Amino acid sequence: MHTKIIFLDVDGTLVDYQGRLPDSARLAVRQARANGHRVYICTGRSRAEIYPFLWEIGLDGMIGGNGSYVEDAGEVILHQMMTAAQCRAVVDWLQARGLPFYLESNSGLYASVDFASGAADAVREYSCRKNGDDGTMTVQQAFPDMIYDGELYRADVNKISFVLRSIQDYEDAAAAFPDLKAGTWGGSGERALFGDLGVKNITKAHAIDTLLNHLHADRADTIAFGDAKVDIPMLKYCAYGVAMGNGGDEIREMADLVTDDVEQDGLLHAFCRLRLI
Repeated sequence: MHTKIIFLDVDGTLVDYQGRLPDSARLAVRQARANGHRVYICTGRSRAEIYPFLWEIGLDGMIGGNGSYVEDAGEVILHQMMTAAQCRAVVDWLQARGLPFYLESNSGLYASVDFASGAADAVREYSCRKNGDDGTMTVQQAFPDMIYDGELYRADVNKISFVLRSIQDYEDAAAAFPDLKAGTWGGSGERALFGDLGVKNITKAHAIDTLLNHLHADRADTIAFGDAKVDIPMLKYCAYGVAMGNGGDEIREMADLVTDDVEQDGLLHAFCRLRLI
């Protein structure tokens, strides 16, 4: 088999929605790399949220910030950030509106002083929806390394996430900052729990294209794995797209293959079926 370049979303694909890495996923990645394939994570997380236990799998690199950051073998290939002026304007707007938020930077996650209390309900609801549990997840569990006393006017921010009181907060943010890319997560439409603002014209697909050019690699040898709507451009761009069984309806309907849930060894089963291992 030709060397394949594999792109893995993190939350809901490589790890479960509580951030736990299945042993089967670790085994799948390590065996695929031992067979000569290259494996990258392609995630909405910033580099500060890629904890050592993930790097210890032996990843070749990462795409972060939903495409704003690309790293290969420790070399930064692309890093597009909000300007200091854009960050300041968003921080001031969110504070004036009373919306708890955090800044996503490769150096860390920097929260507004009210985020721990203001995001508690949204985090519990996110846990209920994704994990099917009784909503006991805390903000501390969801964001174990969050920084609450850091500088908020920054020039190293990939994107800014904020709690939604209603979908109107997202719509108003999109209207207030047309120079930034507005999105939602934690649910779709009226059920979204968080909004975010980041660099415009950034997608996981664009970042993969940038990485392939750097590697002098062929798009025909790419395979993407994901579970959410934000992963659809990545699956469409790559030669073959795999949706996790726990994924949403949209991504499962458009994928070339639907594997099992992340917690039911879905990654390992797909790697075996595709003869990566």
